[in-house]
Formats: sequence, C-alpha cells, structure tokens
Amino acid sequence: MKRGQLRIYLGAAPGVGKTYAMLGEAHRRLERGRDVVAAVVETHGRAKTAELLEGIERIAPKMVDYRGATFPELDVEAVLRRRPGVVLVDELAHTNAPGSTHEKRWQDVEILLAAGIDVISTVNVQHLESLNDVVEQITGIQQKETVPDAVVRSAEQVELVDITPEALRRRMSHGNVYAAEKVDAALRNYFRPGNLTALRELALLWLADQVDAALAKYRADHKITELWEARERVVVAVTGGPESETIVRRASRIATKSSADLVVVHVVRGDGLAGVSTARLARLRDLAASLDASLHTVTGDDVPTALLEFAHEVNATQLVIGTSRRSRWARIFDEGIGSTVVQQSGKVDVHMVTHEEAHRGLRWRSFTPRQPVVAWPASVLVPIGVCAIGAGFLDGVLELGGLSAIFFIGVVAVALLGGVIPAMFSALLSGLLLNWFFVPPRYSLTIAEPDSFVTVVVLLIVAVAVAALVDVASKRTRQARKASQQAELLTMFAGAVLHGADLSSLLERVRETYGQRAVSLVADETVVAAVGSSPPQRVSEAETSIEAGDALHWLLLAGRPLAPGDRHVLNAVANQAVGLVRQARLAEEAGAAAALLEADRLRRALLSAVSHDLRTPLAGAKAAVSSLRSDDVDFSPEDTGELLEAIEESVDQLTALVGNLLDSSRLAVGVVTPQLRRVYMDEVVHRALVSVGMGARGLRRAAMDRVKVEVGEVSVRADSGLLERVLANLIDNALRHSGRDTPVRVTAERDGDRVSIAVVDSGPGIPRGAEDQLFEPFQRLGDRDNTTGVGLGLSVVRGFVEAMSGSVHAEPTPGGGLTIVVDLPADEPERPTVTEARESSAASGSPETPISDDAPASQAVDSGSGARDDGGLETTTDDPPATPPADNGPPRMVDSESACPADDEHATRFVGDTAEATTPDRRRAVTNEPETHNAGAE
Repeated sequence: MKRGQLRIYLGAAPGVGKTYAMLGEAHRRLERGRDVVAAVVETHGRAKTAELLEGIERIAPKMVDYRGATFPELDVEAVLRRRPGVVLVDELAHTNAPGSTHEKRWQDVEILLAAGIDVISTVNVQHLESLNDVVEQITGIQQKETVPDAVVRSAEQVELVDITPEALRRRMSHGNVYAAEKVDAALRNYFRPGNLTALRELALLWLADQVDAALAKYRADHKITELWEARERVVVAVTGGPESETIVRRASRIATKSSADLVVVHVVRGDGLAGVSTARLARLRDLAASLDASLHTVTGDDVPTALLEFAHEVNATQLVIGTSRRSRWARIFDEGIGSTVVQQSGKVDVHMVTHEEAHRGLRWRSFTPRQPVVAWPASVLVPIGVCAIGAGFLDGVLELGGLSAIFFIGVVAVALLGGVIPAMFSALLSGLLLNWFFVPPRYSLTIAEPDSFVTVVVLLIVAVAVAALVDVASKRTRQARKASQQAELLTMFAGAVLHGADLSSLLERVRETYGQRAVSLVADETVVAAVGSSPPQRVSEAETSIEAGDALHWLLLAGRPLAPGDRHVLNAVANQAVGLVRQARLAEEAGAAAALLEADRLRRALLSAVSHDLRTPLAGAKAAVSSLRSDDVDFSPEDTGELLEAIEESVDQLTALVGNLLDSSRLAVGVVTPQLRRVYMDEVVHRALVSVGMGARGLRRAAMDRVKVEVGEVSVRADSGLLERVLANLIDNALRHSGRDTPVRVTAERDGDRVSIAVVDSGPGIPRGAEDQLFEPFQRLGDRDNTTGVGLGLSVVRGFVEAMSGSVHAEPTPGGGLTIVVDLPADEPERPTVTEARESSAASGSPETPISDDAPASQAVDSGSGARDDGGLETTTDDPPATPPADNGPPRMVDSESACPADDEHATRFVGDTAEATTPDRRRAVTNEPETHNAGAE
C-alpha cells in the first residue's frame, strides 16, 4: 500500500495562523474534488477559524476519561473506517491523555500515513525536540510537548506561516488570538517583541537548513556537480603549517561579511607518507569549532583537484587558500597549488591570502645531508677511488663514455648515502677528475674535443638530476618504512587496549619498542603508572615528554632521545593511556554505583521481607506472655508448659532470623575474615546438630533421629564457627523441607587436597535449572508466604563458604531429593585411622582410652571424672531419640532460612576446661579459649 503524504504548517508562535492556513488548504482541496475530513481542529474560540471549518466533514473525537475528567482525542479507528483521502489533524506535538493507544499524537498520525491517508497538520517551532532547550532559554518556559525533528523532516511539504512580531502583537491586542482577560499577561510575558523575533529567526533558520538539505539531496540524486549559488559557503584550505591559523581567521572574517557558512578542509596526500601532526590538527579543529566552522580531511594525490572536488561537493561559492611559499625561481618550474586552483576554479571565487610564511623560498634544511659524518668524506673519497680504479685498470680498456658511466655510478652511490648536496659536490669533483686524468689533453683542465666537453657537462647535469631523484626516492622509502612501522605500532597498542591490557602493560610495550630505560604516565605531578628503573615523576626529569590531548596527563620517557617523527605515535599512545585511565575510573565508579544499588536493593528487600517474619514470632510470644500474665484464666501445668514452649520457639525463631540478617549484612560489606585452622568434621557436625536441635518448630527432637552422620575422620582447613553455621543452615533446611520420615545424611569425602561435604535429603527437590538461584538472597523456591523464613540461610552459606576459599552447589539426589555439596580445602597431612592410632599407642606404651571402632570420633571421655567434654556430643545416629519425632509440617518448599542460634551465641563457645581426644594424634588441651571467632562479629 502506498504511504500517505504529510504536509505540515510550521509557525514561530501561537496565533500566526497555522490552523487558518490548514483549513484554507482543505477548502482548496475540496474544490479540486478531494475527499477531506477534519479529525482534530483546535479553533481556540476564534470566530474566523470556526467559520472556515464550516463545510468540512468532521469525525467525532474519541472521549478519554482520566481522573474524573473527559478529554477529546483523535479517533484513529474512526478515521481508518472512514478512509478519507485527506485528514486534518491539528497540533502534531500534542500529548494524548493517559489510557490512549499512543502517548503522542504524531504516533497516531504515523498509523494514518501507513494506511495510505494523506495528513495535514500544524506545529510550532518551540515544540521541535532539537530547539526545546533554546526556546526555554529565550522564553523562560519549558515546553513539555515535543515532536522529534525526524518526524517533521520526513514530511513531503513543510510550509512556514510567517508574520512579523508587530503584526502578531497587534492581532493579539485586537482579541483575535486569546480572550481579552489573557491578552495583557501574554503580551508582557511570552509574546514580548524580543521573544517573538528570536522565535521567528529560529523558525526561518530551521526551515532554511531543511531546504538546504533537500537541495543537496536533489543535486546528488540528479548528479548535478555544477555550482548553484543558492547560499554563500566559504571553504578554506589549510596545509597544517604555521600559517594555517592565520588563513582560517582571515577566511572567517570573509565568511562573516558574506553571512556565509565556513568549512575548513585539509588535503592529505594519497600515499599517506607526509601529513600534519596530530597536535597541530587538534589545534586547527579547536580553532574551527571556536569560529563555528567544521574541519574536514580529504585524501587525494593531486591537491588542486581534490580541493576543487570538495568545494563543488559542498556547493561552495568562495575558496580561500594561502599564497605559495615557493620562491620566484621555483615558480618558474612549478607555479604551485594556488595558480592551478585559480585556473581550474570555474565559478568558485578564489581568495589568495598572504601570510608570514609566503615567498620564503627553498628551505635549505631539506638538503641537509642525512649522515654528514659519512656523506662528506664519501663525496670526496668515492670520486678519488673511481679515478684510481679507472687510471689503474680501465684506462686502456674503456673510452671516455665508459669512464664517465663509472663516475656516474659513484655519484649515484653518494646520493643514496648522503643526499643531494654531497652528490652535487661529488659530481663536480668527478667532472674535474675526469677532465684532468682522462680527457685529452690530459693533466690539464683544457678540453680539446667538443665531444669530450659535451660528455663532461652531460655527466654533471645527469649526475645532479639523478642524485636529486634518488634523494627524493630515498626520502619516500624512509617515509614509507616509518609510516609502516608507526601503523604497526599503533595497531599493536590499539590491540593491547582492545584486548584488555592494563596500563602498566601498555607502558611496558612503549618502553620495549623505543628502547627506553623507564616510562611513566603522570597527572598533575602524580604518577598514575610507571615501568622501568627510576621512572621520571616530573616533566623536567624526562628526556622525552608527550602531552596527552586532555592537557592534564603527560607521558614521560627516560632513556635515549627519540626522533621527532616518533612523537606522532607516542601522541596516540598517550591518548590511549589516558583512555585506559578513564576506563578504569569509569569502571570503578560503575562498580561503586552497582554496589550502592545492590546495597539499596538489599535494604529495600530486607524491609519488605522481614516485616512479616518479625511480626509473627513477636505476636506469638506476646500472646503467650499475655496469657500467662492474665488473671482471668487458670492454666494447668501442661498448658503453661505449652505456652512457655511457644515463647521459646518464637524467641529462637527471632534469634535465627536476626543472626542471618547480621551475617548477610557482614557479608555484604565484606567484613567476614575467617580464621583458618584444622577442623575435624565429626566435631563440627555434632555441634551443628546441637544448634539445629535448639531451633524452633520441634526440630530439637527430630534432629537426633533423622540425621545420619557419615563423615569419618576427615578434617578440613576452615573456620570452625563459620563451618558450624554452614552445616547448621544446611541441615535445618534439609530437615524442614524433606519428608517427615526420610533421613538426612551428612557425608564427607577427601579427594586429594579438597574435601567434599554433602548434605543429602530425599524430599521433593527443586525445579530443574533453579540450583544457582537457590543461593540468592530472599529465595523461597515453591513458597508463596513468609511463614517459613525470609530466605537468607543458603545465601549466608554461600558467603561463608566462599570466605573460606570454598565453593557450594546444589544437585538432584538420585531417586529424588536435593543434595548440597560444599567443597573446602583439606587439612594437611592426612591423619591416621583409629586402628593405626591404637597400634601407634601400643607401640609407644602410652595409655589407651577404650572406645569402640564404630563410636563417633567426637566422643570425648575424661579418664579422671568420666565427664563428657562440652565441646563434643556423645551421640550416635543409631540411638533411639529421647522423644518421638515431631511433625515436619507441610510438603517440602525450599527455604534457605536457618534456625541455628545467632552469631553471638556460638562465637565464644568454649570446648571445656580440658578435653582429650579419643586418638593419640588428636590429643589437645583447650583452656578457656574460644573455638573460633567471626571477625565480622560486632
């Protein structure tokens, strides 16, 4: 389907007559037989506008209710059903009422255009997105309703409805725009003469830019290269030399007088072997920006042709170039770029601007020998050596022409070695030696034969010409080699940055490449990074200093002096180094921001998550205490016990919740510092069982019966307190979410230098793919309420395990259920078994404590008193429980909340006054020393 056409009437301010002009166009199209309807026309109570609306079919607006008010909006569906040829939609930038299909009216118009319906609309210049801030500066009023410039530019026709500020103010004073009571305020504020003049200029300039872009597109589509002087545009050509700034400023004055646009262009030779330095090009770019001009770089082997092609491409009317630096003698052979441009300029006016570098002629430093120490002796010794060879070996063999060729080869060799000036001297000396020793009459400067004279003169001319060509070719070769090396270095440095090399690696590459002793990057006399021995810390201490583009950082090199040409690459490297610094700073700021966001998210999640978990046990405890204190009811001892048990369970639940909240906060700020030492698994598992047994929901009775401990005599290197909290949380989670009659197994196996601790249950398990999500905070997989905890227990588990250089993951239990595996470093060396310990004890003659092989390793007996060690638990998982197992509640819903005691409860737990292990190698005494302490404890 053919897309509809959009026509827009653009105005500088309200009241200029946009809607009136739109209705006039509608009547003209009706007279031509077009099907025209009015969907949205805002008359604003203006009688003349309302009169003009008569005779045009209208489509009723769609009424949208919002906050008790009703708003009329464009009814897109009604227009699509009617399918007119042309539809009038006033105020393109209008914002639709909430509840509409689209937020903006221009989006509704896009639907109509896509349906093949032509649309005529209106918009004011203050509603254009690109001019929104400018209009706010002028009028002091921020326009909330805007339309993207691209929407207006895409219109097939944009017509400016223009009126002078005086005429608009007069129209307002007559009451033709606003009601009488609003006129005075409008004239004093928005409709001041200065405001209207500025808005009118904005509208004219914006439309002029669109017309210019349309003209350029038309010329490109029709391949028109001939100059159309529709608008003045000045192009100034710069070489990048010291005179460039003078020429640009002069061209700016010319453009200002002509009210023309200014464009700066620099032509780079196609081979890329010579060009302006990066620093000078940056200064030119800054100068162009300060003069409201743009800098362009074009490539071309023929500078005049490339320059004129660019001028025609941008439709320039004037071209400004500097006068030639060539001397009068040099211009005899080559008129220069300026003369060629003038001859080929056609309709483009060319301005030749003089400058301080003009007519300076040939610069003798370009003829300076490349290797003076070698070149000048060679210019003397090579002709003498050729003469000696010719006199000794070739005099009777070759004629004068052959000998001249030998001298010619010598001159070319000198040109390759030293340049033009030594080659010219060598050619002159060769001519004298050839004349003296080989041209009759010999041993005199007199030449008898004209042929001989011509031979000597041609030798001199050809030798000098060839020497000049060889010198130019040699320079080009060196430039090409240098350009290749620079490109290779830039590629290497850029690759290092892209592949994530740090700043020190980049500086080390610079040091190795240029053979420097040390390289450093400083900012305000502060060393950001440095490599090498005794790196310079200030600019005065460096042999070579490169200023970065931000005028704040310096790249300092200490070592051998570098050639001026090396500074081009080092400028780029300095900018890349500064980029790495900024990248690291941004990454650090982003990390800090992310940490703040995560902390804020955690804070908000905590506030929302713990509200119910705190209220429920508090309410239960308060209700039980209130009941016990009540004088209205006499409770039996059994009822009193149940109420006290309810209070205890509520307090235990609060204790576990607060403990996990504290642990989570410590993990979040990174203050948990584990004290790693040898920890025996049997001891820490049974202490964890004690912790779980002291929890809520009747788990004290169930823990001793359902948990099967199969850890053997394995020991790990961990923090005993943190590991106890980890195991307590895992066992508590498994007990509360597995079946009431299913066992929970705790196993430990050593594999090399690692120990795998597994807590295995046979419950319903968790959904596949949710294993990693299980350890995130506030996860209660399968849970939809807060009665089973806030979901922090397994998050604390992961934090503690990672703090002890371990890892934790979940996996399905074969046959159903969930297995959580904790991987920790093993303690070194491996300990002997109980049987080996007995044999060792018998061999040494030491007394042996009688225990059975299948007794738990944590069982400790004081031989003097028979008292049980408080640090262990004389329990086997095969013994019957003291009380029947409690009901385990509903089917499994994984809750990572722990019911273990708070950190303060176990951080200072004592093993006992003295305790003796059941095997000789585990004998140790603990005298009122804490088993472990969480470094993050308050």
